[in-house]
Amino acid sequence: MKAVQLLGKENIQINEIPRPEITEKEVLVKVRAASICGTDIRMYKNGYPTASETTPLTLGHEISGDIIEVGASVEFYKKGMRVAIAPNMGCGICDQCVRGYTHLCETYEAFGINLPGGFAEYLVIPEKAVRQGNISLIPDGLSYEEAALIEPFSCVFNGQEIAGNNPGDNVLIIGSGPIGIMHAQLVRARGASKVMMNDLSEDRLADAKKIIPDLVTLTSENLKEKIFAETNNQGVDLCIIAAPAPQAQEASFSYMAMNGRCLFFGGLPKEKEEVKLNTNILHYKQLRVFGCTRASLISYRTSAQLVANGRIPLKELITSRYSIDDFDSALENAKNAVGLKNVIIFKE
Repeated sequence: MKAVQLLGKENIQINEIPRPEITEKEVLVKVRAASICGTDIRMYKNGYPTASETTPLTLGHEISGDIIEVGASVEFYKKGMRVAIAPNMGCGICDQCVRGYTHLCETYEAFGINLPGGFAEYLVIPEKAVRQGNISLIPDGLSYEEAALIEPFSCVFNGQEIAGNNPGDNVLIIGSGPIGIMHAQLVRARGASKVMMNDLSEDRLADAKKIIPDLVTLTSENLKEKIFAETNNQGVDLCIIAAPAPQAQEASFSYMAMNGRCLFFGGLPKEKEEVKLNTNILHYKQLRVFGCTRASLISYRTSAQLVANGRIPLKELITSRYSIDDFDSALENAKNAVGLKNVIIFKE
């Protein structure tokens, strides 16, 4: 089978590797769609400890497909089921795992990170992923491409569950990439009063507004003044920084309303990970600041339901589809922020 493999920093190859076999406690999935994520791009640019020329790593953690083989000891799952795959799994016995946070396990594993991922024609679902619930069924009416986007959306859902969003909130989202748009879709669905978005790229803001017509787009010049003008001079109740921009984190407190919440979604580059924050604003406005990473399995399952019933139309974010043979072109577009989501499609 063909697989996209990382062999080191800026070293990706499309290799022919053996089709995997499963044990009696595993499931084999025929991958139908796998989308490129910012994590894939960072791993390509920087390399990754689990990927080398002697131990190539198959990338891809936003995955959907069909079950084509089921181990003899596996219950419930059947050949022919259409599925989406949550990538993160834990040891199952540590304190984080038994609390339901398998994605926060100290020894967590994930497809495309330290296990073979979904940029391949077939994917083995190991026993602990089967038992922990990493496989979610998807209805016939949901495309494989859209189902692959459940994974990044589940991270968005997880972050908003942590930070909280209330009906009537004024919300500011900094970053108009796919994640920022997903955040906007979700806060709208949950009853936000006004959803504002800021980005350095006016073209990206325009693209986001095409998807969400009532989105209030704000360019960066005099941003604070624009935000207060849009919020009756109150500031925002929830600010979500959906861009790897330290300057956005530093400035975020100044945009906030009294008793507001701020979500730092995603990480910063290592060389820029320390930022200066005005803690007097934090104190006197009684702000709350949250971080988030990955997604729990319940967040993934809930996200799958929201996407499947059409409440969150992720298909609008899919701008390009490629075969695995054209992965280099897909990666180049993703690296250069051309379009929104670039999805690899596997034919019959």
